[in-house]
Amino acid sequence: MFYIEDHNGRHRLLKYTPQHMHCGATFWGPITPQGTGFLAVQSVSGTMPDFRIAATGVVLDLDKSITIVKKLKLTGFPFKIFKNTSFIKGMFNSQLEVAKFEGAVIRTVSGIRGQIKKALRAPAGAFRATFEDKLLMSDIVFVRTWYPVSIPTFYNPVTSLLKPAGEKDSWSGMKTTGQLRHERGIKLKQNKDSLYKPIVREKRHFNKLHIPKALQKALPFKNKPKNFEKKGKTPKDQWRPAVIREPHEKKISALLSALSTVNNYKIKKAKVKHREQLKEYLKVKQKEDEQKFKRQKEAKKKIYRILGQREKKRQKSSLKGSSKGEKNM
Repeated sequence: MFYIEDHNGRHRLLKYTPQHMHCGATFWGPITPQGTGFLAVQSVSGTMPDFRIAATGVVLDLDKSITIVKKLKLTGFPFKIFKNTSFIKGMFNSQLEVAKFEGAVIRTVSGIRGQIKKALRAPAGAFRATFEDKLLMSDIVFVRTWYPVSIPTFYNPVTSLLKPAGEKDSWSGMKTTGQLRHERGIKLKQNKDSLYKPIVREKRHFNKLHIPKALQKALPFKNKPKNFEKKGKTPKDQWRPAVIREPHEKKISALLSALSTVNNYKIKKAKVKHREQLKEYLKVKQKEDEQKFKRQKEAKKKIYRILGQREKKRQKSSLKGSSKGEKNM
């Protein structure tokens, strides 16, 4: 059983060994002194071309009372709500289970914290709990706990591999279910509960916000709810009357629409031309910027070269002056 030790000394179960990290491993085995080297191989039966060392380590401790725990998340649902007190069902199966968790911290998915108070007689596993705020019937309540994992108390020492070379090959260990499945081509049956399913959530309809009248009076005017009357249907006499044009007016409107079409086409053409000109201008400017950057770079190089030469000359002159001073001393 692989585990990792938390900062509070809890041994937390691991499903997989962590990448680029050490972890602890507990198993039932013979009494071995602390600090003994430990080597794990895939199989000790026969010679394998794909032989590899699975794990290396050192024996840390011999302890029968070590407890490895894994996370357990229990969920329940409220069936009665009285202000900040709620009755929760579906989390436990009996009153005894509730008694074990009395005083435990619980929380809703929406983030309201609470505490388990006392078990109810009916239904089985229901309990009374208090929360920071009033719950909704649609809330889901959960508790986070740790469940101890038992270590299999079995080990089988293989002493036959200490025999001479001829007799050693006659022994072969029991094959694992994985090896047998691989040899016979048996595929593992898929667990339907482990497959991913599309999550379908019902659309929730929330009630309108109700502000008491006493609180409405205390609110400033800008925050007070404004009750606007709904606009009714416009009466028939207020509808816009139909306009019947004269033949002369029809010709004028046709001419105006034709002129607007021509104007729109000209504007569209001008926009396309402007975009092309802008692209060409940007290309030319980019080339100019690149040339300018090159010139600046070359100028900087010349300046730094001159400054470096001056610095070297200054250092040489200072070294000559110091050596003359030492001789005079």
